[in-house]
Amino acid sequence: MNIPPVISLKNIVFGYRSGNVLDGLNMDVLKGDFVGLVGHNGTGKSTLLKIILGVLTPQNGTVKLFGTPIKKFKDWDKIGYIPQKAGLSVSHVPITVDEVMRMEKASDYEVDEALSSVDMLSYKHQLLRELSGGQQQRVFIARALVKNPELLILDEPTVGVDVKTQEKFYELMQKLNHDFHLTLLLVSHDLHTISHQVHCVMQLDKKTIPYETNTCNIIHTHHKNADHN
Repeated sequence: MNIPPVISLKNIVFGYRSGNVLDGLNMDVLKGDFVGLVGHNGTGKSTLLKIILGVLTPQNGTVKLFGTPIKKFKDWDKIGYIPQKAGLSVSHVPITVDEVMRMEKASDYEVDEALSSVDMLSYKHQLLRELSGGQQQRVFIARALVKNPELLILDEPTVGVDVKTQEKFYELMQKLNHDFHLTLLLVSHDLHTISHQVHCVMQLDKKTIPYETNTCNIIHTHHKNADHN
């Protein structure tokens, strides 16, 4: 039995008034892949994520999630999403790690399992604002994992963190990918760093650049620059 791609994009076209930002994009992300999505500002990274998450509808092309056309897709618990600077809205509020996790209406068991998977269970009752940036990042990753998604999408997760925190972050990503068989799509500006961490890289302002194992079936991209991410 063939397992359908977790994400399948065919001939995606999306434009704003300034012109097409995505023009004929094709991409399959397979189960267990760890894909890096890179590109300068204006090459369509955020636009592409919004299309995958169903926030934007392309002018042309098809989007399937787990083999289902996106308009018919209902299993959103299969997808965990961490936006840029996820913690800014609550980082100064006197809220505990446990309360952050409860935003997903999770049970005690689900909270403990998710925090354990990112080595943050011992901080469960600590105030979020007392944690380091890297620890806060792990909490929001745990929150995204609380419903046991099969795909985790992270938008610029390493912006503003130091090298040591980045190293720990990528160690965690490797663990989630390898030990928990989680499919990962990670957006970054940093081609050099990400290319040594992921299975393959999709560079939106150029053609696809494969690295090492190259397990990802990313076919071809063609773009016209626009003033959008």
